[in-house]
Amino acid sequence: MSDTATTENQSRNSRRSLVGVVVSDKMHKTIKVELVRRVPHSKFRKIVKRSTTVLAHDEREEAKMGDKVEVMETRPVSKNKCWRLTEVLSH
Repeated sequence: MSDTATTENQSRNSRRSLVGVVVSDKMHKTIKVELVRRVPHSKFRKIVKRSTTVLAHDEREEAKMGDKVEVMETRPVSKNKCWRLTEVLSH
């Protein structure tokens, strides 16, 4: 039984987790997180910033606007929400 539990934990830990900033916390148990990544421009190869906003599930409503948070991919919680808050890094 412990073998299946460790296998499940390894697959769960392999999910993608990213760090971003909370843009909005006005929804109930939901936060909007802006994820910024740095990628080279396709033609000029200069590093440019690209941002994406995602909705994340915040069960305890501990993250506030402006907080730096870590979010992890999860199964769809609602129509647009497929990330969940793992921890608040800084306030």
